[in-house]
Amino acid sequence: MTIFSATAVSKSYNDIPLLTGISFGMESGEHVGIIGSNGVGKTTLMRIVAGAEEADDGTVAFNKEATFEYLSQVPAVDDDDFVLDAVMKARPKTFRLLHRHAELCAIMENENEEHSYHTVQEELHEVSRAIDDDGGWLLENEAKAMLQKLGVSRFDERIAHLSGGLKKRVALAKTLMSDVDLLILDEPTNHLDADSVQWLQDRLASSPRAILLITHDRYFLDAVTTRIVELDRGKLISFPGNYENYVERKSMITANEEATADHQKNRLRSELAWLKAGARAQRKKQKSRVDWVKNLQEDQARLREATELKQIKIEVGNQFAGSQLIDAVNISHKIGERTLFHNFTYKAAKGDRIGIIGPNGSGKSTLLNILVGEIEPHAGTVKIGTTARIGYFRQESSDITPTISVMAAVREVAEYIDTGIGRDRFLTAKDMLQRFNFAPNQYNALVGKLSGGERRRLGLLRVLMNNPNILLLDEPTNDFDIQTLGALEEYLQFFHGALIIVSHDRAFLDRTVEFIYSFEPDADGMVHIKQYPGNYSTYLEKKELRTENAREEALRDAAKQDEQRRQDEEQQRATNAAQPRKNKYQLSKERTALEKRIHTLEQRKEELETLLSSGESDYKLLKERSDELAELLTTLDDITLQWLDMEAA
Repeated sequence: MTIFSATAVSKSYNDIPLLTGISFGMESGEHVGIIGSNGVGKTTLMRIVAGAEEADDGTVAFNKEATFEYLSQVPAVDDDDFVLDAVMKARPKTFRLLHRHAELCAIMENENEEHSYHTVQEELHEVSRAIDDDGGWLLENEAKAMLQKLGVSRFDERIAHLSGGLKKRVALAKTLMSDVDLLILDEPTNHLDADSVQWLQDRLASSPRAILLITHDRYFLDAVTTRIVELDRGKLISFPGNYENYVERKSMITANEEATADHQKNRLRSELAWLKAGARAQRKKQKSRVDWVKNLQEDQARLREATELKQIKIEVGNQFAGSQLIDAVNISHKIGERTLFHNFTYKAAKGDRIGIIGPNGSGKSTLLNILVGEIEPHAGTVKIGTTARIGYFRQESSDITPTISVMAAVREVAEYIDTGIGRDRFLTAKDMLQRFNFAPNQYNALVGKLSGGERRRLGLLRVLMNNPNILLLDEPTNDFDIQTLGALEEYLQFFHGALIIVSHDRAFLDRTVEFIYSFEPDADGMVHIKQYPGNYSTYLEKKELRTENAREEALRDAAKQDEQRRQDEEQQRATNAAQPRKNKYQLSKERTALEKRIHTLEQRKEELETLLSSGESDYKLLKERSDELAELLTTLDDITLQWLDMEAA
């Protein structure tokens, strides 16, 4: 089934074309990723498809039978809702039925004289049957499980009291809970920790629903998508397959272009020789041929400029640093009664490449703020050396005056970076703007005219222009396009200072760090920051190995217990066989008693199973009944074995 079809969609802002005649569509089950530089219109195109914004020209036609849910970068969630209710409302019919069921139960419990008991009981029966038919009894448990997977545990909190990141996660849970044909997701991995990203990746990759998404997470994009569409200069190019296939196809296209450029160079030499033969030869030559040569010369100049930029070799963060940059000794920190981390020691040194990971809210950003001296730890000491030059890129972009130009915003920090090596030791503001994908026509554009991603990229550039020898990046990949991430990764290859990164982007960590610091609780629940050599993939392999070893050990323990139980049962049978046989009357009496006990236990088992599948939200009650059921099943097994032994006697 065709989900939607967009035809000749165009959109301009301030008379500047953004989308020019774009056409594409999606079929059931397709997983499509939109990629392209910040500011090219990815979100605009997505909003037009979702009906949140109108195109200047063109149409988007949805199949009348198709439904969709749109998750924007800043989703609107009702501030008056409680977290759990907001997610359950993704299935409004079931939510209304459950809400009415709770109301009717309260009326019956309070024996309200204003209501006819018979009428209420009759409606309660009808509502219960409707919930059964809708499979709705497990909706609350599903919503809670979804929220927990996304790092949200405060189910009874009002949305208004949540941070922006938590609101995004609640909105994501609601989107995933919805029963629709198409999910439209704009940067769904923002504000998620690595474990939540992995869970979301696995869920979407196996989903039969159609998915249209924008993400900077290349591992996520590669695992989830079945088609990539690239938005470039107002046009859309479609590449079948996942992100890896896109990169292969794109590299082949680039290689062909470079081969064409080499061919053009040779052709240009002969044409230039011909042109130099004299005015007479030029007059005889067709004008189109002369124009072609001029265009070719312009293309070569552009190619030469791009090639020269690629070949710049820089060494930044390499200026003098004394023996002390940052010394943190036995630091611990609390928020209220909760200890974020305990007894952490770190001595920064040139060449450090550290990635910090941990669940959302674990204290990663707080740790960075302590290391740069903005927050005092509750215990331990932090000393910052006199030669330390700290660059700190935060999750929240710093304010940049919107009425100055892009070039002025960079030069406000520095005119150039002195790398201290080579003939071309100075990297100018223009060099850095080029390196981080700002087009020349943007240099004089006002900051206020930039997109959110472009302003964040400019904020990063201002941090780098200060040429720090200690660079701290707090979630640097949020709102960055893949091209910007590539530019940053290339820059960091030549960064020789101390690098500390907090990120949930697994691909970015794999390409930039050599040590992982992980927030992990010990057996007593005390959180320590544990250190693992290698990048994120190496850390993940070790973590999976530990998990697998623990699983195998648990299986071995279970097997030992089973073997011990079998031996005990055999010994008990041997003991029973050695005892004098009971007469038939005694056996019959004991067998009847066991049958009555089994019947009683079976009835209680059914009661407990009904309660546990009823959607009951009282965790204490659920835990008690779950434990009771487990104990009951063990008892039932033992008594059934006794009864079978008597039958065989």
